[in-house]
Amino acid sequence: MHLKSYIEFCDLHSFPYDPTVETLSNFIVYTAHYISPLSISAYLSSICNGMEDLFPDVRKACKHSLVLRILKGCIRRFSLSQCKRPLTLNHLLTFSRAYPLPSHDDLLFLALVSCGFFGLHRLRELVDEDDPLQRSCFSRIRRFTVVSSDNHIRYVMPAHKTWKGLFSEESSISISRIPNCPFDPFSIFLRYLRSRDTLALFHPYLLHSFLPVGRHSLRLGGATFFASQGWSAASPFPAAPV
Repeated sequence: MHLKSYIEFCDLHSFPYDPTVETLSNFIVYTAHYISPLSISAYLSSICNGMEDLFPDVRKACKHSLVLRILKGCIRRFSLSQCKRPLTLNHLLTFSRAYPLPSHDDLLFLALVSCGFFGLHRLRELVDEDDPLQRSCFSRIRRFTVVSSDNHIRYVMPAHKTWKGLFSEESSISISRIPNCPFDPFSIFLRYLRSRDTLALFHPYLLHSFLPVGRHSLRLGGATFFASQGWSAASPFPAAPV
């Protein structure tokens, strides 16, 4: 099948069947438009096996630096990205609209999402590990660290032994009102806080749950949002470690 594709390519473009470096390079570029570039190596191997008796130098041509570099370039150019998309503000609005009359668990979910997004948290900073043996109460945010005002809420994020440099010590996180933002993390956090204090006033931890969201999606989504608003890492913005 692979050898047949090569022969059809040569017939279509009036190339000789001799698998020279130039012909193989053109075949790679042409084929990369129709199949995954990662599969082209199998095509080249089949061409070598099927044509080596007639063209003894075919393996040498396949290993030529030009052929290898063109194959590498096609893999970079045409391979589909496997990266997950970050959360966006529209996703947060969808979450919010899905709970017109939120229960406490719903408010907890919305608070986790809004804190992760606008506070630039990693997921592990907000939720427990699935494995009970890897959980630690020392990594959880304490309720008594929360300080609120008219425009923002601030809490302390415990340090982690693997952090270095700026975040090697406890960091204060501020969740602020964002003007003209349809999804207000400040009001969501306040609603969760009131519900939490009503149900478990003496529970020491602020956020404590499991969240089925991609590990990077919250932090990456928030960073993308802040960048789109013109904020940079060198300038203060409404929600970030300070």
